[in-house]
Amino acid sequence: MEARFNFAKAAPGVYEAMEGLEKYLEQCGLEKSLMYLIQLRGSQINGCAYCLDMHWKDLRASGENEQRLYSLDAWRECPYYTDRERAALAWTEAVTLITEGHVPDAVYKEASSHFSAKELSDLTLAVASINAWNRLCIAARIVPGGYQPAKAQELKKGA
Repeated sequence: MEARFNFAKAAPGVYEAMEGLEKYLEQCGLEKSLMYLIQLRGSQINGCAYCLDMHWKDLRASGENEQRLYSLDAWRECPYYTDRERAALAWTEAVTLITEGHVPDAVYKEASSHFSAKELSDLTLAVASINAWNRLCIAARIVPGGYQPAKAQELKKGA
């Protein structure tokens, strides 16, 4: 695979705008581990190789269990995820796959039983953000493999 273009160099404002979303999300109060899980799940759905590489590495660097990672695309059938994580993953899928029935009331009801209105707003922005990153990286054909995660200590500070 060969990259088509580098959007961060060609249009720095695009990257800066996306980084603004990330800065907000870093301080919004949602657990970093949860954010990484939804980023990885959204990237699985969208087929973004660069983001899959990045978020898998970030999760591993933060101490995530390998079993939870390789089972993520079958999270409904696995006992490895909390009810809060399950609600977030269902929300992630519904928001990512919005054209397949919008966000069903049942998914909203479950999510709202685990997340406050603010948290659900932040969770929705996080899903929208990973979807935007996926589309940017896929369109530009950003080549996966070179990303290196922050040190585990730095990642845990953000949790």
